[in-house]
Amino acid sequence: MYSFFIDGMELPIAPQKLTVKIKGNNKTLTLINEGDINFLRAPGLTEITFDAVLPMLGQYSFANGYRRPDSYLNKLESLMTDKEPFRFLVSRVSPSGRLLYDTNMKVSLENYTITEDATKGPDVTVSITLKQYISYSTKTVTVVKPKPEKKPVVQQKKKRETSSAPKVKTYTVKSGDCLWNIAKKYYGNGAQYTKIYNANKGKIKNPNLIYPGQVLTIP
Repeated sequence: MYSFFIDGMELPIAPQKLTVKIKGNNKTLTLINEGDINFLRAPGLTEITFDAVLPMLGQYSFANGYRRPDSYLNKLESLMTDKEPFRFLVSRVSPSGRLLYDTNMKVSLENYTITEDATKGPDVTVSITLKQYISYSTKTVTVVKPKPEKKPVVQQKKKRETSSAPKVKTYTVKSGDCLWNIAKKYYGNGAQYTKIYNANKGKIKNPNLIYPGQVLTIP
């Protein structure tokens, strides 16, 4: 079973086809009297394309809830006009309910095409193109002139009172959060989100669905 999430909004019907294109940036050069050589470069940004069906009348029993198509279209419009990256997530679950693996990527909405075909019924089809987003920033370097060395002063450190009971960390879920981002904040690696999931199984039924206001234990 597949579940598709765009900025936390789940699509009503999982697309039948998902295309992930990883573009290479290698360059072939021709040397005089030596033939061709391949100059290897870092890969380009990943591109994701799929078609989403938005039911007009909510007539499908297998759909994930029902919202009018315009609610999804308004979301796509805001993602385009806000010019901000967002999280794209595909959850894959086996028939037995076991989580297989996720596609979890920060992306930008490159373009989308809305199609209404009366010969195929009242549903709305949206062809969506996403592109991987990598955060960047300008770095500055400050050069500080070293100060003359001073003789160290030895001070007796006061003993800190320690409690034998371990402190329990908690985190209150905010809008737009996902376990991946929370794990990255506390552990420096989003792939360790399973630690948080296993410690909060009584609160989280699906690791891909957490809600604002939930208080999670951070092991």
